[in-house]
Amino acid sequence: MEALEKDAQVAAWLKKVFGDHPIPKYEVNPRTTEILHHLSERNRVRDRDVHLVVEDLKQKASEYESEAKHLQDLLMESVNFSPASLSCTGSRYLNTLVDSAVALETKDTSLASFIPAVNDLTSDLFRTKSKNEEIKLELAKLEKNLTATLVLEKCLQEDLKKAEVHLCTERARVDNRLQNMDFLKAKSEEFRIGIRAAEEKLSARGMDASLSHQSLVALSEKLAELKRQTVPLKKKLESYLDLMPNPSLAQVKIEEAKRELDTIEAELTRKVDMLEL
Repeated sequence: MEALEKDAQVAAWLKKVFGDHPIPKYEVNPRTTEILHHLSERNRVRDRDVHLVVEDLKQKASEYESEAKHLQDLLMESVNFSPASLSCTGSRYLNTLVDSAVALETKDTSLASFIPAVNDLTSDLFRTKSKNEEIKLELAKLEKNLTATLVLEKCLQEDLKKAEVHLCTERARVDNRLQNMDFLKAKSEEFRIGIRAAEEKLSARGMDASLSHQSLVALSEKLAELKRQTVPLKKKLESYLDLMPNPSLAQVKIEEAKRELDTIEAELTRKVDMLEL
């Protein structure tokens, strides 16, 4: 029974809403009926509120008209004055007065109503000016920050360009170093192969293994080690330099040194001759 009553209320409301226009087709089910019934109830409440507001406005308008007629009759009785008897200037002044009262939203055109309204308007004006000053200060601050940001952005762009140029230069330098490194590696490999071939050729000709590059490097390292070991011996020997030498013993040592030097020279000459072969 309740569902049928809701369907009837919905149908009556739709007919009222669309009037002479056809009602759009919709699926009739409990959910759509409930939604449309809820909308119809809300529409009914709104229409009732609007009707009350309209009636209240009509009543106020009627009261204002009665008050205006009363004031007009009172004005006619006291000074025999009516708005129709005003000159063009007077009518313009009167309309300006009425427009001012409407703009200031005063209850009447009396001075007691205008002064508070003007004071409120002046206060609003001062508040607006103060707010505008605050906005100007904030705007100036934002402009200053924007200028600083733009300057910083320009500096960053210049630094970025310098960095890109420097990067290109460094990249070219690195590429050049890589090419040189490849060239040096190729040359090193070429020299290594050449040294190995020369050592093999010299070995085939009977060269002493002690004259090979590795042997010479080992001898050089051994010589450096011997020199390092002779340093403290030389210092110790310096303490004996001031002593009177034995002539016969010195002569023997000189002869031994000469023989050892001749032996070394002969061995060096022999190895040099073998290298020239």
